[in-house]
Amino acid sequence: MKIKFLISALLLLLGSHLVSANDALISPNGIKLPADYKNWKLISSSHREDSKTLRVILGNDTAMESIKQGKTNPWQEGSVLIKLVWKDSVHPNFEKATVPSEFVHSEVMVKDTAKYAETGGWGYARWLGMEQKPYGHDASFVQECAGCHAAVKENDSVFTRPSKLP
Repeated sequence: MKIKFLISALLLLLGSHLVSANDALISPNGIKLPADYKNWKLISSSHREDSKTLRVILGNDTAMESIKQGKTNPWQEGSVLIKLVWKDSVHPNFEKATVPSEFVHSEVMVKDTAKYAETGGWGYARWLGMEQKPYGHDASFVQECAGCHAAVKENDSVFTRPSKLP
């Protein structure tokens, strides 16, 4: 009887830990960090001189199909882009090379024109650091994202331009 109770308590504890760890991957506006994003394909990369960061931008299958079909202005419904951001540093053995150092954050854009009509048809989310702590105290943080992306409204509010491959 004691063993069953102990096993039940342990499973309950582990289960609640898994739920809370999973909940940490949900932004204040309800967007989840896609679990499979590490298997997505590369869309492009960028460097921001102002923040000294390197970025890679990945896309889900719908985003990749949008690129293949040339439908990125506007992007197809269901397209999801994720930007992974690292501080840049100088390669220790090659001073002319810039390489990633500490991970800064991940950002997600979800194309759903109806759901995110107030922010130009895109849902935004961000998670900070290696622990992927959700950014923002509440859902109003998206106004910060939408405000910045307004600069590229003519490009469906997307800064990223898919890199061409030979």
